[in-house]
Amino acid sequence: MLTPGEVKLADGRSVEFANLDVAATAPCLRVVADAVAELLPFYGSVHRGAGALSERCTREYEQARETVADVLGHGPGDTVVFTRNTTDAFNLLARAVPAGTTVVTFDSEHHANLLPWRNAVRLRAPRSPGEAVAALRACLAGLEGDVLVSVTAAGNVTGEVWPVERLAAVAHGSGARIAVDAAQLAPHAPGRLAGLGADYIAFSGHKLYAPFGAGVLAGRADWLDAAEPYLAGGGAGAHVADDGTTRWVTGPARHEAGTPNLLGAVALATALRFLHERDLATGEQALLRRLREGLAALPHVRELRLFPADAERVGIVSFTVAGRDPGELAVTLGREHGIGVRTGLFCAHPLTRRLLGDDGPAQPEPAGPAPAGPAPAGPASAGPASSSGQAIRASFGIGTTPEHIDRLLAALQ
Repeated sequence: MLTPGEVKLADGRSVEFANLDVAATAPCLRVVADAVAELLPFYGSVHRGAGALSERCTREYEQARETVADVLGHGPGDTVVFTRNTTDAFNLLARAVPAGTTVVTFDSEHHANLLPWRNAVRLRAPRSPGEAVAALRACLAGLEGDVLVSVTAAGNVTGEVWPVERLAAVAHGSGARIAVDAAQLAPHAPGRLAGLGADYIAFSGHKLYAPFGAGVLAGRADWLDAAEPYLAGGGAGAHVADDGTTRWVTGPARHEAGTPNLLGAVALATALRFLHERDLATGEQALLRRLREGLAALPHVRELRLFPADAERVGIVSFTVAGRDPGELAVTLGREHGIGVRTGLFCAHPLTRRLLGDDGPAQPEPAGPAPAGPAPAGPASAGPASSSGQAIRASFGIGTTPEHIDRLLAALQ
């Protein structure tokens, strides 16, 4: 893995950088950097060139697509479209859903899966996986026509794993389709993606230990082949007539107009294959227990969570420190301890505000369609909220060590 090595602290000492902001951007894997470096001497146009460089790059680009499809277990009725990131993928899907389709999501989603949908049915964030399933079942019972359910696989604020397989079964039982934001699950458990039962999956390369600028929207081809191209331009048109009418191609090229991000696609596929071939869970879960138990022992620290404390989760923990501004504390952690964390509302404003207690005290109301006005707080919103209405997030993955976790806990102490 490519890392910055040691960083200099405010007092002049140097320490190994503890990157606990992996959920935002994971560092690049050495195997990914090597794959990109190997391809650079052959860098050329994809698809429409006849020379040796174009042939090599076209083969590498389409092999990257096949790698993603293989990991996802996709068949001939599915397609893999390379996008810029997860946000781009969901905006593409939002453009492709048939007119009149009802989209159902939860108000706890990352903005990438919250903002692209217009006039969506937003269900209140559940307080347990079972409540999520019950809320979706009740909602779908009253809907007709085309329906798309769009949910996260693992929350970017709490790290909690959602019951996607059960949600998919409920959706399919009602004749609906389901799209899954796998941006946070894919780096931790890529082997689970094929078994989610999703009709569409979206994720980003920069959270998979690959560089910025590449993402994936993969799933059923029919809606995507019937939709107007996401981008109109070279490669998307099968025939452009003199009178301005255009016949569009089908398949992924329909939504990949222009010169594609070849290096991004190859990097993403290389990282996905590397992670898929390894057991990541054991080490990460040990680090997660170490962090959560350590935070629980600090009386001035409060972990934010939506589900019960024993719910399955990936290596993401958000918390507040009583009496301390998260932004100032993050600066202190960086300058005095060599620790990188993230602060704010994590592009999931409704959920994070609720967990911070900014939307009022907890109320024993069932999950269901979110009403107008403030929503009730979740089960972990009792106690002092941060003075600035923000939180701190520590997240980790490959390259994180027990010493990194212990250094954070010692600094907070």
